[in-house]
Amino acid sequence: MERRSSGLQRLVRELAKFGAVGGAGVLVNLGVFNLVRHLSDLPVVRASIIATVVAIVFNYIGFRYWTYRDREKSGRTRELVLFLVFSAIGLVIENGVLFLATYGLGWDTPLQSNVFKFVGIGVATLFRFWSYRSWVFRTTPARDAVAGGEVVVEQGTAARRQSVARQHRRPKPRQRVP
Repeated sequence: MERRSSGLQRLVRELAKFGAVGGAGVLVNLGVFNLVRHLSDLPVVRASIIATVVAIVFNYIGFRYWTYRDREKSGRTRELVLFLVFSAIGLVIENGVLFLATYGLGWDTPLQSNVFKFVGIGVATLFRFWSYRSWVFRTTPARDAVAGGEVVVEQGTAARRQSVARQHRRPKPRQRVP
């Protein structure tokens, strides 16, 4: 039971850190999107792709050096390649939603573009969390063993304390029945 709650606590912390970096990345993404859209004549999806690429760079730095800083650091080239591959898939998901809304449904006002950009980011974020956690910033078996070992040590210590406490209790004297 302890191990499950410890694993759950780690997952909650990871989700919180992922969410913090991702939330800042969303602000970067939407800010760059609106800046490019208002300062240039680029079509909406091209402006969105530029913004997504800037956010991907921002997110990689945040994930590698904060969210997943305790994860495996060997094989940075592999990590970066996988991050870029999964980020590119997320880029297609995110901008596919915007493309469909803009060119499929004809919704191209600034408000509609921002709403569908945000919806696309949300859908792509689900994919990115799973893929980054599963493939890019993996836990090492040694780290899992240490984390599991800490729980075992804590459980063993508690069991020893209980055992020692039982040994030091004075037995109650027997009462004689007449």
